[in-house]
Amino acid sequence: MRITVFDTPVVCQLLSVLAWLVLKLTGWKVKRQKPVTRRFVMIGAPHTSNWDFVIFMGVALQMRMPMFWLGKSSLFKGPMGPIMRYLGGIPVHRERNSNLVNQAAAAFCCHKRFVLALAPEGTRSHVTKWKTGFWHIAQEAKVPVIPAYVDFSQKLAGIGPAYKLTGDKQQDIANLQAFYAPYKGKIPQQQPTLVANFKTGTH
Repeated sequence: MRITVFDTPVVCQLLSVLAWLVLKLTGWKVKRQKPVTRRFVMIGAPHTSNWDFVIFMGVALQMRMPMFWLGKSSLFKGPMGPIMRYLGGIPVHRERNSNLVNQAAAAFCCHKRFVLALAPEGTRSHVTKWKTGFWHIAQEAKVPVIPAYVDFSQKLAGIGPAYKLTGDKQQDIANLQAFYAPYKGKIPQQQPTLVANFKTGTH
């Protein structure tokens, strides 16, 4: 895989300190729970604002957690493209019929340490349900899903426990959605209706 900020020791260390300082000065609290596994799919929610990306990236840099993330192709246009790629971004061209699930799952098979992050809502606009690509990627790659969250009502961000998929997509998504029930996005009215009964698991 290509070099990112997380593979650049001095730069990563400096940005880690900067991220910690900025989050602290702006009143954000970060729960620094380190993942116990080296390969997993990370989902980030609730996603209602562009600020979600800023907070998530700040948390990842603060924790020095090397990861790649999927983002819409428009984020990679113009001068911001190289920066987004250096931050670990992988553009997703929604208009193309590419086999993203198989490609992403194959990346897990080729690396002993690999983290892929994406937003299950797929957009910051209001949606009625999650996209299930993350589930298919984790299922095919046989890796757990780890939920990351931002709560603007408490200025709290962090990651939850690893969730081992059961193979029942509907139940898995219901369990993962329930984890997010207490957390509020910057624009809460744009969050999808979530369910209860979250069950944790480890890989």
